[in-house]
Amino acid sequence: MTDPLPSIDPRHTALLVMDYQVQILNSLSDAEALLSRTADAIALVRRLGGQIGYVRVAFEDADYAALPSTNKMTARVAARGGTMDSGSPESAIHEQVAPEEGDIVVRKTRVGAFSTTDLDEQLRHRGITSLILAGISTSGVVLSTVRDAADRDYQVFVLADASADPEPGVHDFLTERIFPRQADVITTAELEDLLYRDDSAP
Repeated sequence: MTDPLPSIDPRHTALLVMDYQVQILNSLSDAEALLSRTADAIALVRRLGGQIGYVRVAFEDADYAALPSTNKMTARVAARGGTMDSGSPESAIHEQVAPEEGDIVVRKTRVGAFSTTDLDEQLRHRGITSLILAGISTSGVVLSTVRDAADRDYQVFVLADASADPEPGVHDFLTERIFPRQADVITTAELEDLLYRDDSAP
């Protein structure tokens, strides 16, 4: 029997929308449905008073120069040409899930959301203790961020149907077998029941 999900206060919760960038979405066959579900999740969290955060991967000239040849990410970045430049339209967050005023937006130069950004500092400053993750790909930014967020003692949830991987079998394996060791895996349909706001609480 599956344990019931806890209720969490949206005022101490952030939905992180990770690597929802034009070029990355182009690698998926079901991008439109994914965008629609994620846009609905963003709207729900906003309505309930939660924080929205965006993480994107993009590079300035100095960032390219700092990528060592020993890092396997270097070859993947080079293969994308200039499309991962910070100012490139292909590296922009997709307009269907675009940030609004007051959202957290960070730019990273490695796989996970934390190691090359001030995301943790921004979340702590806002009193965030629970994270809901949506990202592309499941085996990339989501996997890395689940591990790091759990080690930083956040309560972690993964939106399985707002995350995707070019290899669906890998997505299924991670969400079903690996992530539950450190996170609760839920769907967008379960999100509203998860978020409970007690206005009498501080």
